[in-house]
Amino acid sequence: MILGGLRTLATVAGLAFFCATQAAAEPGPCVDIEDGGARYTLCDVDARKSDIRLFLRDEKGETYGDFARLADALAGKGETLVFAMNAGMYAEDRAPVGLYVESGRTLNATNTHAGPGNFHMKPNGVFWIDGGRAGVTETTRFLKSRQRVAYATQSGPMLIVGGRVHPRIHEDGVSEKFRNGVCVQDGHIIRFAISNQPVSFFAFARLFRDRLRCPDALFLDGGSASGLYAPSLSRHDRFMPTMGPIVGVVEKSKR
Repeated sequence: MILGGLRTLATVAGLAFFCATQAAAEPGPCVDIEDGGARYTLCDVDARKSDIRLFLRDEKGETYGDFARLADALAGKGETLVFAMNAGMYAEDRAPVGLYVESGRTLNATNTHAGPGNFHMKPNGVFWIDGGRAGVTETTRFLKSRQRVAYATQSGPMLIVGGRVHPRIHEDGVSEKFRNGVCVQDGHIIRFAISNQPVSFFAFARLFRDRLRCPDALFLDGGSASGLYAPSLSRHDRFMPTMGPIVGVVEKSKR
């Protein structure tokens, strides 16, 4: 979610695109599930086998802003975007609020300041990728490790820390929004989740703890900022071009 302002949706209707005729289509990384009476989409990526990257700006320094523009840019290089999701919180100028590393270059420093909003609901954390390895690490631990990685994005709060729900996420919370997040299992299986209906923070955290059994999980964003690009499900959440960091899986285009 944009800090300091709300992003305008170009289209709200059809947030989730489902097509029965796609059942026999080529399988992709994403599946639709139901948990606790709520609908979600899960997308699993093996960092050892997939080319997974973070994206923010194109070669001209302009923010991609949406999935379509990123997909078009990759297609121009002979590559195909097979999955994408918004990858963390950003300011009104679409710059990341916290740490952002792309292709080994730190484009935005780690943010350990106190402040309002979900990002500052500590502990927050860092989702990182480095070759065939990946992880979700609480921010202070990540800083202490002095780890150098190929890609990293900081967001918050942590949903699950050491197998436990974040101490400030309560079961009786009443705020319900669309939400997306990520966890990593076995050091290389990246599990992304997005709710297809408004859910509470606790319900979303419980999905990672009980259904996915993730030891650590990170909230990426919520509300109108939660979006998914999954052609295998005929899904392309379309917004005004105001998105910040994007995480995506890329393949060489088939000719």
